[in-house]
Parts: sequence; C-alpha cells; structure tokens
Amino acid sequence: MDLRDSKSRLILIVIALGAALVIAVASCSGGGDGDGGGDGGSASSDTGGGSGGTDDKQPDTGAPEGDEGDAGAEDDTPLAEVTGQGGVRLTITSAERDAGGFFTVSGTLTNDGSERFLEIGWRGDERELTNNGFSMAGSSVVDKVEGKRYLILRDTSGRCLCTQFGSGLNPGDSVEWFAQFPAPPDDATELEFNIGNMPPAPLEISAG
Repeated sequence: MDLRDSKSRLILIVIALGAALVIAVASCSGGGDGDGGGDGGSASSDTGGGSGGTDDKQPDTGAPEGDEGDAGAEDDTPLAEVTGQGGVRLTITSAERDAGGFFTVSGTLTNDGSERFLEIGWRGDERELTNNGFSMAGSSVVDKVEGKRYLILRDTSGRCLCTQFGSGLNPGDSVEWFAQFPAPPDDATELEFNIGNMPPAPLEISAG
C-alpha cells in the first residue's frame, strides 16, 4: 500500500509539473503572438514570415511611426481659415472636383465667441433658398482669374446641397459642414469662398 501510494503521488507530481510547463509555454507564446500581431498591424506589407519577429519590432518603435504622425499632421492643415464678427471661425479642410461636374467644399464652423451664433442671412438673397434657414445656402465660389461666381446647387424644391445648422451654435460648439457647386473649369486653380459677412477665404487647388 505504501509503495502504491508513493507511485500515485509521484504520478500526480509529474502530471502537475507537466501542466505547469504547458501553461508556462503557452504564456510565453501568447506574449510573442501579441507582439507579432501589433507588428503586423503597423507594417503588414513588410511581414515576411514567422522568423522575422525581432525585425518586426523595430519599425514599431522607430522612425516609421513618427513619419506617419507627421503625414497625418500635414493632412490636418486647413486649406483656408477665416474669422468673422463675434469670434465665429470658418475652416475649409477640403475642396475637390467630383465626378459628374460638381465641386464640393467642406470644413468646420466653430463658435469661439461668448454668444450663441445664428445667422439667417447665410441662406442668401435668392427667393428659392429662403426655406433653408441658417445654412450654407448663400455661399458661393469665385474664379478669381475669370471673375465668374458659382452659386450653391439645389434640388427642385429649393433645398440646398449643403449643411443646415438648425437653431444655431452655442459658444464652444464646432460642427462640420459642406457645400456643393458646379465645378469651375479644370484650369481654374485660384478660387475664393464666400458666405454671409465672413471675410473671403482664398483657395488654391490643383488643376483638374
């Protein structure tokens, strides 16, 4: 009985040690997979095989990440930014010719002032656009070389192809907006965006 008990205990000890070894190996492998997963996400085109674990870690902590950050910062640079009365800031982040002969301008409108901003006059002077309320309906784009003005596009009911701001912007509010116009000629690269009593915002775009 004593010998059998000793053998049983020895078997249990061996099984326990084997299980502990398996857990330890699994833990180490899990850590390696986590590192490898991060490397694959940041530089998937550079991954060549499982043996490149050490090489994969180097781009994650080196210059490539910094380069990507700089590229993002450059992309965030606005094309134009103007500030009107009361501290209302209009930022243009994109101005692109679209397929079909459209020209879409977009950006953000921020109320840096101390009072709520609501400007019905931004809907423009056209009778067709009166139901748009506080919106980008009265905006226009001017070809500075040809002197031609492009007005906002609208549907058959007079609803502008643009953002409507509803009841206004409280102090500190910032909203995204867009406005769509007929596209200027492909060789028109110096433009000017106008809305209400805001200062004109100069735009330089690439030729189409």
